[in-house]
Amino acid sequence: MAQVTPAQRLFDLSGEVALVTGASSGLGRRFAQVLAAHGAKVVAAARRSERLAALAEEHPAILPLVLDVTDTASFPAALEEAERLAGSLSLLLNNAGIASGRRILDTPEEEWRAVQQANVDSVWHLSRAFAARLAGAKRPGAIINIASLVAERVGVSSAAYAVSKAAVLHMTKAQALEWARHGIRVNAICPGYIHSEMTDAYLASPAGQEMIRRIPQRRAGDPSDLDGALLLLAAPRASGFMTGASVFVDGGHSLA
Repeated sequence: MAQVTPAQRLFDLSGEVALVTGASSGLGRRFAQVLAAHGAKVVAAARRSERLAALAEEHPAILPLVLDVTDTASFPAALEEAERLAGSLSLLLNNAGIASGRRILDTPEEEWRAVQQANVDSVWHLSRAFAARLAGAKRPGAIINIASLVAERVGVSSAAYAVSKAAVLHMTKAQALEWARHGIRVNAICPGYIHSEMTDAYLASPAGQEMIRRIPQRRAGDPSDLDGALLLLAAPRASGFMTGASVFVDGGHSLA
């Protein structure tokens, strides 16, 4: 039986090089900060260059990369630039995405397409390019996909978003099954309602307050509530035998 590994080493990400999408704000920004704080080099990717620059100023291990995840043709060049900046990538965190808030009959075609393009197509194509790069070089690595509570629990007025996140959840399993032979682990985090720029207005509304009362813990999450799940899935020592898993961090909402 292996010796007990102290937590400091179990979650030590020294030597890991991560690419985090949607890193200019919200959860993506927090993810980049947490990974860097635990020893990883982080390439923070997003469209808003000024926000990326401000994030990079906070930590010498965070490097900015302007990337639009809806431009899938740019992914090979983006991965090349990320490795030029930080070294050989070992972790991809697919966080970028957009929300929608309409009922199905009220959702315009262009909104449906935009949500699927940003939330599903980007994960498919960037993960594929990343995995091909690692497999070609015979390097192990990990992918963490950010899904959602609503991947399994649909709410009214969020159908397009829920469908996209359900696709991400199933995609995670398919990727994990196919790429395990290459030493690439693929897992998902499914957050519940977490305070962020995207959710704060809703959470403060009467509808949001009513929803919070239905969460068993009677609160929305803080971005820091996701730190443990992130580190678990990112650290090879901590989750080396985990792939295809989905970690729900939702205050018990999926149980209610």
